[in-house]
Amino acid sequence: MTTAQPIIAEERALGLSAKGDHGRVLRIDVTDMAASLPPQEIERRLIELGFVEGAEVRILHEGLFGRDPIAVRVNGATVALRRREAMAIFIG
Repeated sequence: MTTAQPIIAEERALGLSAKGDHGRVLRIDVTDMAASLPPQEIERRLIELGFVEGAEVRILHEGLFGRDPIAVRVNGATVALRRREAMAIFIG
């Protein structure tokens, strides 16, 4: 008799996701970001937008050129993000 193993969703950066992809926020990691703002400020802004652990997210739309920016539904609100910022949000 075999026992069923729980299905564990693979962690991926929201910035690598395509239109229609969805998941829950697992963590925010701004350590490797090259941006004009300090990493702590980017993290604070993402949290204020609703990207907190456990929040449901879905990619609603991608920009025409370079697929940037993206429109994301996060806990019922629609937010526009640059892909470079979305790379700090990990979903599963």
